[in-house]
Amino acid sequence: MRLLAIDTTGSNCSVALRVTGQADICVTDVIGRGHAEYLAPMVRRVLGEAGVDPKTLTDLATTTGPGSFAGTRVGVAFIRGLALVAGVPAVGIGNLDVWGAQLRELSEPNLPFAAIHDAKRGEVIVKCWGTALFDEPQILPVSEALNHVTDRLGDNGLLGGSGAEFLSDAGLVDSGIRELDLLKVLDLAGTAVTATHPPSPFYARPPDAKLPGGASV
Repeated sequence: MRLLAIDTTGSNCSVALRVTGQADICVTDVIGRGHAEYLAPMVRRVLGEAGVDPKTLTDLATTTGPGSFAGTRVGVAFIRGLALVAGVPAVGIGNLDVWGAQLRELSEPNLPFAAIHDAKRGEVIVKCWGTALFDEPQILPVSEALNHVTDRLGDNGLLGGSGAEFLSDAGLVDSGIRELDLLKVLDLAGTAVTATHPPSPFYARPPDAKLPGGASV
């Protein structure tokens, strides 16, 4: 396996590389904005330092959000283009699932947990994992999210993600996890397939920008 994974969904620009028989490489630069200009040179740098020819990559992955609209779009477009040129499969890994993998590692056996994304405007996106429950992501007002989570986790769940602090109440424990663990991105990407995990963006809501005449971008 020669797996390249990227994350541009937040203020970081991150590149991770997993080559069978070698130590994983994970590089993160805090750039705020400008992912479109920064990403390709960063990928070249990481591949160059690892001595990996991009033509020998076997798998590609990108995080798909929810996160920054512009950053997510950059990452998805980049990995799709690279997959087309290289002729190798690409997968998309949701940010909530990455946080979920991090929480699963921290949680006690059978302790439920939830990943919470701060969607701004008084809303969060929530995904819960219970002892016998798989929950699809839900976008909810913060005022409703606590009831949603406690209905699924009870009052002793573990929380993580950019919006976890909004719900650390009623016995729920904030793990402090905020950043995406690139090693977990690699782990999830290594077992994902394009059919079930396409590199498609997960946006919290449609863009605010409008084309002439009022059409959405």
